[in-house]
Amino acid sequence: MKIFLLITLVLSSLFGAKVVKVSEKYESSLKCKVCHKRIVDEWSHSWHAKSHFAKDEYFRKSLEYVSRKTHRSLNAVKVECATCHNPRISVTKTGEDYEIASVMGLAKGSKVEKAVNDKAISEGINCVVCHNVDKIHDEYDKTKRGINRVEWTKNGLMTGPFKDAKSPYHKVQSHEFMTTNPNKLCFVCHANDRSVNGLVFTDMQSEYKGKKKCVDCHMGKKRKDYASTYKMYNGKARQRMVRNHGFKGAHFASIWRNALVLNLQATKRTLTVELYNPQPHNLPSGYGSREILVEVSYKKGTRVLKKETLSLTRTYKRKRNKISTAHLARKQSADMSIPAHGKKILRLPLIKGADGVEVKVYYRLVNDEVRTLLDLKDGIWSKKMFIVSKSLKLQK
Repeated sequence: MKIFLLITLVLSSLFGAKVVKVSEKYESSLKCKVCHKRIVDEWSHSWHAKSHFAKDEYFRKSLEYVSRKTHRSLNAVKVECATCHNPRISVTKTGEDYEIASVMGLAKGSKVEKAVNDKAISEGINCVVCHNVDKIHDEYDKTKRGINRVEWTKNGLMTGPFKDAKSPYHKVQSHEFMTTNPNKLCFVCHANDRSVNGLVFTDMQSEYKGKKKCVDCHMGKKRKDYASTYKMYNGKARQRMVRNHGFKGAHFASIWRNALVLNLQATKRTLTVELYNPQPHNLPSGYGSREILVEVSYKKGTRVLKKETLSLTRTYKRKRNKISTAHLARKQSADMSIPAHGKKILRLPLIKGADGVEVKVYYRLVNDEVRTLLDLKDGIWSKKMFIVSKSLKLQK
């Protein structure tokens, strides 16, 4: 009876987006490395490669927090977030029946448990995530993201930017979203982040301005190199114009240097700090609770009279007005980000006796509230990444 109940409950709860199984031949990046070594090596240092919950403390503890506060099973939350973090997962949705099975201790060995612990998804956003996308449905409702917004190619068919590409190991097909419109692929996941209560806390696609491609910054300029070292072209490998697959983003300090333009002006009583954002999306953007820090030092000669720090971030509240992560939020504070191709003006009173000011601007991945809430230990979450600085002498 117990076994019958388990089968009934678990099977009836499994539904969602269409899954296309990836065979063992293609599921690991190590298999791709035989021909695409440079690309795989670059990818291995990216945060795409760390999108699995076991490799990212922030993600893992966020999952545990959501599970604890919503009284849902941890596996159900993992499946829900896998929509973007692990979109090749073999189970794409769970229901109330699975929750009942989990509470009753009947979910062990279930399809859900096997899916979230499958080594096939342990690499996060790997080769067969981006290079197996066949169709992107922009016409779908905005709430459908990740796996729910795409159709996959058949097993063994890889998509890419080159129309004349060929391989002895798999079929190849080119797609325009790999060449003329790569933003379309990025926004499958990097858009319309909303809480479990339907609150949209960031939408990079809506805030995006201009014609610049995401890959121009996050994959760098094209350079001549080998996408594949396999000698398929008259006994030789073909050099092409390729981009870096390290996908440098907010976690990399180098991408932040001079990401903003800083200007200072002063009257006898007021310091004006102008931050201009030349980027095509807001800063900060992306996951909730990211932060820009503006450190202002008032000086007399070399001596610092006073130092203050301004935080450009958002705070989130869940029920009963309690501090929350973005994904459980019912409401959020005012948007403090600097809009794409826009500016933010900060006006501060000058300190008596100061003859100069120095302003330094930094970026931080997680603000103090959420870092404390989730008890994040890894130093990367509190690290200040330098953006820009400027000094100004004050009139006497």
